[in-house]
Amino acid sequence: MKRHRIAKTGMAICLVLGMMIFLGNRLEARAEEKIITVTGTIASGTTAEIMQLSTKEGRMEIKLDDGTDTSACKILLPGNEVSVSVKHGSDEYLHAVKITSETQTPGVSIDSSTTAVVTGTIGEKTKDDILYFNTPQGEMQIKLDATTNISECSVLVVDKSYSITCARGSDAYMHAISISDAAAVTTASGASTSGLTPAPASAVNVTTVAVTGTVGESTKEDLLYLSTKEGMMQIVIDSNTDSRSGMVLTPGNKLTAYVYRGSDAYMHAASIVGVKDGSAAASIDTSSPASVEGTVGSKSNENVLYLKTPQGEMELKLDAVMSVSNCKVFVSGKKLTVTCARGSDAYMHAINITGA
Repeated sequence: MKRHRIAKTGMAICLVLGMMIFLGNRLEARAEEKIITVTGTIASGTTAEIMQLSTKEGRMEIKLDDGTDTSACKILLPGNEVSVSVKHGSDEYLHAVKITSETQTPGVSIDSSTTAVVTGTIGEKTKDDILYFNTPQGEMQIKLDATTNISECSVLVVDKSYSITCARGSDAYMHAISISDAAAVTTASGASTSGLTPAPASAVNVTTVAVTGTVGESTKEDLLYLSTKEGMMQIVIDSNTDSRSGMVLTPGNKLTAYVYRGSDAYMHAASIVGVKDGSAAASIDTSSPASVEGTVGSKSNENVLYLKTPQGEMELKLDAVMSVSNCKVFVSGKKLTVTCARGSDAYMHAINITGA
């Protein structure tokens, strides 16, 4: 009997010890998996791999993994307020489980009929909802909206390359319609999405290379001379070239051409993207338009067409152009007929342009 009791007692003790070890392991596992939420602002130094978060308790370093849920917040730019669900990893780092943000951008009306695609990197001066975007043509200020589509990129961080499709808003800013991670090369279909005519005869479905430079003196309607860091390039402009975002090819103008090698051994322009400024949009009185004829002046750029007429040189703003016909690009001396109207800024604005 004694032995039997001792055996039963021993089994009971073993069972209790086993349960204690099991529960201890379960509690330890739960402790490791414990998720907490921290709130703060994104600090400088944040990358696509490590978030620097400034909180009331101090600065935190949080790892971003492939499994981090960024569907509720992809904008990790300095000054942005976010909430981050974190857990401890086996590497002793805090790892982000989910990132959310309550920040909403006030809505403005956006003219999505004329868009442009720009490629560059986000600059250090970026704060809140304004991107300082460094492009080959210079620095742009582009606003982020609650409706900006950023599903094609992982997260937005400083110094990383992106392609932004943007359009002018009623607040005079360019607004980001969509943002995607920039690829090493750009396809022709992604370089320009302007609504102006004439559209290219057909899309160029080849891989292109972006070259940036200034327009040379010898440029013609069918041949762009582009002065680049590597030297002068001759680029063919043909019926398939999309020039809707870069029509003004007067000497000295900066632009980016997306080029590919043709069967004739020449480099051909799949698309051309010029530089526009961020001046405020004006309201235009189209009730009394005027028609003028003249030739393109050499001072013309993507913002203003300097038209030489028998009565003198006119300055016509190009921010409200609805259509362009019989003409793919504007070169110095090109004859044009322009329908224009006066804006609230006292400038005449080109509405419709027809090549001679």
